Amino acid sequence: MKKWLMLVVAALMLTACGDKEETKKEETTKDETLVGFELTGDEVEEAPDVPKEDEEQIIAAFNEYIYSFNAKDIDRYTQTLSKNPQGFEYEEDVAAAKNAFAQYNIERTPSDVTIVKYSEDEAQVFSNLEIQMTEIETNAELTSSGRQVTVFTNENGGWKVTSVYYIGNDS
Repeated sequence: MKKWLMLVVAALMLTACGDKEETKKEETTKDETLVGFELTGDEVEEAPDVPKEDEEQIIAAFNEYIYSFNAKDIDRYTQTLSKNPQGFEYEEDVAAAKNAFAQYNIERTPSDVTIVKYSEDEAQVFSNLEIQMTEIETNAELTSSGRQVTVFTNENGGWKVTSVYYIGNDS
């Protein structure tokens, strides 16, 4: 039962408190252009024509999002989030992160980090994630993996997380 509870908490934190766990999701951006992505399948295609400077900034923003969460640094973590997110409620996400930090040690390890969609205003970053959770009180451990697309918005000259889509691997 503890492992099930830990898995639920991990899924909640991975989706930035959104309810967007799906294999395919479509969104309408500010300019009403339909953007879609797939979380299933084996091939991940890199977005074409991403300016080198933006690519470096987006990947750095993704890494900071992951590393600040792993470090349980709420101040750093909140700096990675959009103040006007599309896929979660900001205050609820911050409260959930604080709760998770108090109860669990969570280590998210991304691989295959790839920008799969890009515009000047939005970027979608795909990654495979390995998640290791340990409940602090009981030392109960859980390991899981999945695929995630983290959507960033270009907000005040910086890339901020606006929504997260995650699906766990079957196993």
